[in-house]
Parts: sequence; C-alpha cells; structure tokens
Amino acid sequence: MELAEVPAPSLNSTSVLIRTRASLVSAGTERMLVEFSQANLVQKARSQPEKVKQVLDKIRTDGLVPTLEAVFRKLDEPLPLGYCNAGVVLEVGAGVKDLEPGDRVVSNGSHAEVVCVPRPLVAKIPEGVGDEAAAFTVLGAVALQGVRLAQPTLGERFMVFGMGLLGLLAVQLLRANGCEVMAVDLQPARLALAAGFGARTVDLSTGGDPVRAAQAWLQGVGVDGVLITASAQGDEIMHQAAEAARKRGRIVLVGVVGLNLRRDDFYKKELTFQVSCSYGPGRYDEEYEQGGRDYPLPYVRWTEGRNLEAVLGAMASGALATGPLVTHRFPLAEARAAYEKIQHDPAALGVVLEYPAAPDRSTVVQMKAQKGNRAPAGGVVAGVIGAGSFAQAVLIPALARTPARLAWVANRNGLAAAHAARKFGIEQATSDYRRILEDPEVNTVFIVTGHAAHGRLATESLAAGKQVFVEKPLCIREEELAEIGAAYARRVAGGGPVQLMVGFNRRFSPHTVRMKELLAGRSEPLAMAMTVNAGAIPPGHWTQNPEVGGGRIVGEGCHFIDLLAFLAGAPVARVSAMMVGEGPAVREDKMAMTLGFADGSVGTVNYYANGAKSYPKETLEVFSDGRVLRMENFRQTTGYGFKGFTRLKTWRQNKGHNEEIARFVEGVGQGSGAVMEYAEIENTTKASLAAVKAAKTGQICKV
Repeated sequence: MELAEVPAPSLNSTSVLIRTRASLVSAGTERMLVEFSQANLVQKARSQPEKVKQVLDKIRTDGLVPTLEAVFRKLDEPLPLGYCNAGVVLEVGAGVKDLEPGDRVVSNGSHAEVVCVPRPLVAKIPEGVGDEAAAFTVLGAVALQGVRLAQPTLGERFMVFGMGLLGLLAVQLLRANGCEVMAVDLQPARLALAAGFGARTVDLSTGGDPVRAAQAWLQGVGVDGVLITASAQGDEIMHQAAEAARKRGRIVLVGVVGLNLRRDDFYKKELTFQVSCSYGPGRYDEEYEQGGRDYPLPYVRWTEGRNLEAVLGAMASGALATGPLVTHRFPLAEARAAYEKIQHDPAALGVVLEYPAAPDRSTVVQMKAQKGNRAPAGGVVAGVIGAGSFAQAVLIPALARTPARLAWVANRNGLAAAHAARKFGIEQATSDYRRILEDPEVNTVFIVTGHAAHGRLATESLAAGKQVFVEKPLCIREEELAEIGAAYARRVAGGGPVQLMVGFNRRFSPHTVRMKELLAGRSEPLAMAMTVNAGAIPPGHWTQNPEVGGGRIVGEGCHFIDLLAFLAGAPVARVSAMMVGEGPAVREDKMAMTLGFADGSVGTVNYYANGAKSYPKETLEVFSDGRVLRMENFRQTTGYGFKGFTRLKTWRQNKGHNEEIARFVEGVGQGSGAVMEYAEIENTTKASLAAVKAAKTGQICKV
C-alpha cells in the first residue's frame, strides 16, 4: 500500500470534477482488499479458485510463460481504494446541466484529493448534512438496496446479522420503515449502538442463539425477513437465517458469507433468497455509469443514483444518524495508519479521512530521474497517450526496448499514468494528453486509447506535426478516415518525412515474414483461409459497442484483413460477408468474410466468437502453386511442397509486437520513408467497415 502523488484527473463531457472534503473507509470491503494484497500467491489462489481455472485455461492455449506474465501484470496493477466520498464541485462536463462549481456533493470517488466521477454517481448534499455524515451516503445506499429487496412493510419484524457499518445503517433504515429489528453480532459495543437505534440484540460472544431468540420473539413463528450484512467464510449464518425465518420469509444477502445452501432449509418453508447488488440498479452498467444514460424514473424508480439521494434525504430528516458510527479520524497524509487501524483494532468502525483545503490540481507529475532514459540526438522523443492494460503489457515494454526517449505518458486516470511512468522510467505523467501535443521536444506520439478516440487523436497529432503510431484500428467511422486522410495529405504537402503507422503487428511476426519470403516466387494468385477463434466477450463490453469500440470486426478483425493483404501484396478490391442468423445476443462477432484482392488473390476470414477455448486462436492456411503453408497461433508454421522448408517453430507465441515498434522507431529516427504506406492503412480500414456493411446488407462492397 502506498499514498501516491498522481496527476489530477481530467474531465469529460458526462463527468464531474470534485474536490474531496471527507471520505469514509469501508471497513469490510477495503480491509478485505488490503488483506488480499498482503497474502502470498498460494493464499491468493485459494481465495479465488475461479481465477485459477482461468489461468489453467490460458496456459493450455497461450503457453506457460505468456500466462505467468499476464498474471503478474494483473497483480501489479494499482487499485485505488475507497468509494465513499464527499466534497465540492470544481468543474462539470459539457453534458452536465444540473450541477455547478461550488455545489456540495457525494459520489463513489476514491480516497483522493480530487476525483472525477460520472454524473449518475453524484448526488447533491442537502442543507443540514455535514461532510462527514455525507461520506456515509454510498454505504447507506448499499444498505438501502438490501432493504428495498427485502420489501419491508409497517409492523414486520426483521433480523440483521452483522453490526458493522452496513448492519447499523440497515437497522436504522428498517426502523424508518416501521419495522421491529433484532440485531446479531459478536461485539457488545456494536450491539449497544444497535440498541440505541431501537433494535433488540443477540450477543453471540456470550453464547446467544439467534434462532432461539427469533422463535421466542415471535412465539415460534419466525421473523418476516433476514438481512445478512456480515462477512464470514462459513455458511452457518445462512443456515441460521433460514431457521430464524418464518414460512415464506425473505432472506437478502448484502455482505459476504458462504453459500452452501441447505435445500431442506428453503424447501419446507418456501423461503426466498436474493443477493443484493451494491447500491442499486445501474451498478456495473457501462452505459448508465460511464455514458450517463439514466433509467426512466416511472419504470425504474430506484437507481443507484436515486438511492444516494434517498439516503441523503434520510440524513437530512434525522431518520439516519451517522455521528455515533464514527470512531476514528485521520488526515489523508496518515491514510496508512487508518488502514492499520481497521485491520488490527476490533473497536474501529467508522474511520474518516480528512483532506487539505487547497489540493494540488496539477495534471502533470514530474517523475524521479530513471536510469536508462536515453535521448539520442535526432532520435525519437516519445509521448504515449493511453496507459491501459494493452499499453502497459505490450506497447510500452516494446517501446522501452528501443533507443527512444520516453518523455510522456498520458491517461485520463492519473493513477494509471503515474504507475506506467514509474514502472517504465517515463519522465512525466499527465492526465491531459494535450500536454504531449504541446511539447515541442516530442516528435512522436503513440496512441493506445479506447477505439473511439483513435481517429480524433490521430488527426490532432498529425496537425501538431508529430509522427504517429496508432494502435489498431485507425478509426471506427468513415468520416474520421476522411479527416485523417486530409491531415496526412497536408503533412505530406508540407514536405519532410511523415510516419503514420497502425498497429497491424501480425505482418511483422517472424512467421509472417517467412511466409512472405516463401511466396515471393509464386506465379499465380493466392488462396488464403484465416480462422480466428476469437472467444466470447459479453454483449455489454465496450468493444461490442459500435459507437465506443467499433464492434469486433472493425476493432480487431482489421488485423486479419491487413495480414492477408500483406501476404497477397495487393489491396482488397471487394468484400462480401455473412454473419450468423438470429439467436445470439451478438451476431457481428460470428462472421465469415470473403475478400477479393486486386491481383486476383482471394481470402476468407472466419471470425468466430463461439468456439472452444482449447482450440487454437488463430490459424492461417495459404494455398499457392501446388504448395500449402499452415501457421498456427504464431508459434508454428509448416510448409507442404516447399523445397528446403518444412517447419518454423518459435519457443513462444510471436505476433510481431516488438518487431513492429522497433521498425517504427527506426523509421522515425532515420527519417526514412513510411514503414507502412498510408494507402495500405486506408484500404484495410475501408475493407473492415465494408465487411460490416456487407454482412448487414447482403451486398458485395467495392473498396
């Protein structure tokens, strides 16, 4: 754990920039995360058996070394703690109309001096509710969602297991609904708080039996409902909850307990059981949380955002008290001590972090000098825009192996930028990519953001006079392609070498290079078949969204169109395509494409997301002049009918990423001609867009 200095986050159109005044440490969730981070690898594996299965599957398909690298990269990613934030609005995005600077608000922002939060996860603090109390709002919404699912009615009797912050908030909310409550816990001090809120109590530390207590309370009938807000590994609490409930009672799990349910418990009483999802409808919905698309109130009365407002209303009316729950306060500078407190002091309950009045809002952090930084005269001075998983796993490590000077890394999330800068010896981290474009020393920009930003950033970078590398795809819309083409033409007309390259790395793989050499003397067009066992991605994933990721054919299928065009040595002239029929939630990622090339070669790209993980991911077969080449997973290429060539095998999968970046840096440094001709890039982009159109319309599209 560390308290890190990172660039202040940048704002987008649907978000709110907030200066934090107080934040609450979630003693349950955050303690669990901290303890997980401190565990050894065996303990981590035992606590997440589903992740172990994923690792074993990946070893079978990708090999041991790439899998281990992926696992350790994941474990190395920094995780910002906290989600209970109260502060003051600094700025609002262009699409936010109902908030303005100076408004006091709550959000699910992390423990940081300045946070940027999507508008649906921000709520205004009413008069009379202090910052410290408001910091409890998100936890209150978690408790409230559990209460809503339990559907309490006036006069019903409920049992609540676990008197942590969630349990004590739930007790008050049930009381506000006119219910009688029985609180169960091991700690007398917390039970005393529950009693102060009007609950009966069962003290497990003195041998109290919650089932007997419930039966005695209701003359053997059982309670109407049970809320479980506790955290425990075993399943005894679930068994006790079922025994304590009446026939057709309701059990709602808000905390984390073992779920080895006993059928007999639920069968005889026809009990209902439900797991509550965080703080309400909208949680984990990308379009709601990040896109700002709210659910219509008449149809979804209580979203996570409206639950925040309801909790604040309860605080303002006096129905929800948080003052008695605060046990410790720490300034942000002593945050590590706060976490030691929740880990080692059983009396710690509500731990509040307090913040300085005037935080540093700089979007740039100068990193300490790093050994190995090189700045050769006339060489590449690089700025990387984007510090996501691909950038840190593949592109930046490949760039760090070249003689390029790594001057900048930018990411809207300042934490990701700072982590990448420290890890790879980059000089400066920023949350504002414009700082890179404005730096006259930077001559080369690498764009590794989400797909929707590629086109705009490529155009801006060309206009700023930079040499440009764009991770695929170049763009996801035809109008963006026209703008890039115009910007590129202006640069060319201005004289001097211009490098614009797209991350079609597979053409640089040793397997592809060898295949190209073997096919050099062919006397007739090629017949090529590319099979991509792409693997399933959920329909809600950003890559499936045409407006955000472009869809998987435009976003990833372009790789294989470029690969076949490179081997043919000719552009795509026409495209036809067909996707599977009605049934799957997503049809576009199960598509067969037929490509006709200008030299008469033909190729098929079968891009299928419905195959088995154990089957090879990428297989290419090329038929030419009575010979066949077969490449499997960029690990082995086999020749049939070739004199002097039988097999090329690399010790690990090699898709050409390192070779691609090295060639680009070399080309920029030497001021040579384009490593990849713009006409090729444009052709592949047009062919990718045409494939989607052809599949939807049934037309054969000319490119």
